[in-house]
Amino acid sequence: MYKRVFLVVMDSVGCGTAPLSHLYGDEGANTIGHIAGATKGIYLPTLESLGYGNITPILGVKPNPKPLAYYGRADELSTGKDTMTGHFEMVGIHTTQPFKTFTDTGFPKELIDQLEKETGHKVIGNVAASGTEILKELGEEHIKTGAMIVYTSADSVLQIACHETYFGLDELYRCCKIARELCMDEKYKVGRIIARPFLGEDKDTFKRTPNRHDYALSPAHETTLDALKKANYDVISIGKINDIFNTCGITEAHKTVSNHNGMEILNEVAQKDFTGICFLNLVDFDALYGHRRDPKGYKECLEEFDRDLKNFLPLLQEDDLLMITADHGNDPTWSGTDHTREYVPILVYSPQIGFGNLGTRTTFADLGQTIADNFNVEKQGIGVSFLKDLK
Repeated sequence: MYKRVFLVVMDSVGCGTAPLSHLYGDEGANTIGHIAGATKGIYLPTLESLGYGNITPILGVKPNPKPLAYYGRADELSTGKDTMTGHFEMVGIHTTQPFKTFTDTGFPKELIDQLEKETGHKVIGNVAASGTEILKELGEEHIKTGAMIVYTSADSVLQIACHETYFGLDELYRCCKIARELCMDEKYKVGRIIARPFLGEDKDTFKRTPNRHDYALSPAHETTLDALKKANYDVISIGKINDIFNTCGITEAHKTVSNHNGMEILNEVAQKDFTGICFLNLVDFDALYGHRRDPKGYKECLEEFDRDLKNFLPLLQEDDLLMITADHGNDPTWSGTDHTREYVPILVYSPQIGFGNLGTRTTFADLGQTIADNFNVEKQGIGVSFLKDLK
């Protein structure tokens, strides 16, 4: 048994078109491949040493005949291509009904009317928008009027942006809790309500703060995380994992302000004695570069992660296991600003094992089942363990 498992999610770093990509308008999408191509190559020596270049062609990342890790890729069994669907599937949830989105229409008038009535605040916005751009457009009006800025995206989210000083952080959280209750109605059932606090005095100085808070739907049934917690193992979350799972199955949570900060916290956790898993999401890939269609920024962010990963690997002990994957794609060369339905990479490393090809897994849930198998806890939902293949 591995004493500690570190599961690192490179949020949105998909690795090529999957069998059902065409159903989502994503046939031909390849996040990592197209980033490398658009930027004339990408330098990822640490990931290359683990076998990243063996999973899919990546300009600048060579295939490795003797990598340090097991490598493969996984297809998504669930319906959808959003953050919650991908993470839920990793730990055993098969989502057959996608979470609702309101990208093209904004939220229905009756929902906005209810939100205004129950919060006592008017609403402005109600469109799909970039979080930074809508602050430039409506932030000054928000300060003058006290109206909440409500917006959505290609994800299943209702986001409320308000100024920390003029509106108040506690008041923003109160309003988001009301929105969460209203959106439990099947007509409006989005995956997450997100509080988006900001500071600044005008459109040129507005900046979102780290005090974001997500109010997510709980998983439809118990997951591998719940099984681990019930068996008294540690389940340590870093980044938005705790929010994604609505605290279900989590024993310790750490917030982050950036990918680099997430890796710093991962290093700190790795130097502590615990038994169980540490689950990290690196959201900057998706939020800052995928949705904003910025291949250059995405490349630089990946190269930063590769350097951070180099510093992390020596902290792994003989009985530790590292899993690196993604939750969906977000090809920055693709049309629109939505996620892309793609395969996700799998890299599995431990100082005590060799290397090999895990092939194409039929579901992300093979990761969770492997973790459950390792700790001998009850397996949840779908997936097949590959623990016995790690030699």
